Amino acid sequence: MTKTLQCISPIDGSVYAERQTFSFEQATQNVARAGSAQRQWAARPIAERIELVLAGVAKVGQMNDEIVPELAWQMGRPVRYGGEFGGFEERSKYMAEIAEESLAPILIEDSDNFERRIIREPHGVVMVIAPWNYPYMTAVNTVAPALIAGNAVVLKHATQTLLVGERMAKAFHQAGVPEDVFQNIFLDHDTTSALIAAKSFGFVNFTGSVGGGQAMEKAAAGTFTNLGLELGGKDPGYVMDDANVEAAAETLIDGAMFNSGQCCCGIERIYVYRSHYDEFVDRAVAIVESYKLGNPLDQSTTLGPMANKRFADEVRAQTEEALAQGATAHISKFAEDDAGTYLSPQVLTNVNHDMRVMHDESFGPVVGIMKVDSDEQAIELMNDSEFGLTASLWTNDTQRAANIGARVETGTVFMNRADYLDPALCWTGCKQTGRGGALSVIGYQNLTRPKSYHLRKLQS
Repeated sequence: MTKTLQCISPIDGSVYAERQTFSFEQATQNVARAGSAQRQWAARPIAERIELVLAGVAKVGQMNDEIVPELAWQMGRPVRYGGEFGGFEERSKYMAEIAEESLAPILIEDSDNFERRIIREPHGVVMVIAPWNYPYMTAVNTVAPALIAGNAVVLKHATQTLLVGERMAKAFHQAGVPEDVFQNIFLDHDTTSALIAAKSFGFVNFTGSVGGGQAMEKAAAGTFTNLGLELGGKDPGYVMDDANVEAAAETLIDGAMFNSGQCCCGIERIYVYRSHYDEFVDRAVAIVESYKLGNPLDQSTTLGPMANKRFADEVRAQTEEALAQGATAHISKFAEDDAGTYLSPQVLTNVNHDMRVMHDESFGPVVGIMKVDSDEQAIELMNDSEFGLTASLWTNDTQRAANIGARVETGTVFMNRADYLDPALCWTGCKQTGRGGALSVIGYQNLTRPKSYHLRKLQS
């Protein structure tokens, strides 16, 4: 039975877009077509696949003037930031540049007696289940390299960003990628799980909540389907005694508040060396007080609404609980805060790890700041989390950052920067942040399987 998916705009609560879901039978037929088309796609020269994928990326760029306001209507990001095409293109181009080398056979021996080599083969049909918070960039992390590696791709996008998958598919099809090779489909959760349980895919990449990741694993149980899971986060920043406080405050607070705090690797908790604590808090508060909360279609807006009222309500609940437990709020309620999707940003001090705001994922414009007296204390606090995606360390001592980074349970260690995805490095996490890795050469390894050839040459 089909259902109607509705994107409720955070701007005004209106229904911005709606689509009918595919039935299991219809989706199965689409996947079968993808499987048939994949074999021909994989047989094409890799240079041709790269050219077509990059042409698809360029087509998305040509749509950017339409995409930017669509994103504002769908998930609330202010139009002043210009959308996601910069990162979308950067990641795709890098993966295209390294594709031939990353996917090249590994030759072990080519002698008169033996030829031994390892090749990378595509999984077949790859399913990408993409989130709403960075709907283009998170999707292309897998879509571009999966297609380049010779897979067919079935994209299921979040309901909150219902139009993104359509946009991407249209662009790639206009560029010459066959329609069956890259498909956008609309599914409810039950049908998604049923497809995975039916062994429909060689690889499934999911970005979303911990609960969503658990649903993926349950659906795939016993199928041996390869999974890539990027789940929750509670990323820390640590400002050391030799840090540039002004730069640290500017970057970390932007990392906490940009996109209304709805960033996979957003900064959600900050630990500051006692000697810099007061200065850092003062700078953080001044930065946040300068924001303009409002309609994301207004070029002057720097902070838009959260994507959904229930997301905003969770942030409000964590903040109110922290205040009841003794935390101090430094930001007065903004006039535009409507108790709905429009939410005032907040900086909290006098916080501790007994408060949910310091250990549960907030995914909104609130950050707690604690003072520390040593690296040991900071490491202990940074590791006191169920999640591990990134950690941002602020110091002028590279070796100190490396030594601390070696002890922090995380997927990426930043020094003097935050909230950036470098496509040359593996995007990965640990603990309840998930498993697997996207982008870099490791991304190609996860989107293909190794196959060995041991060829013995008999002499006549």
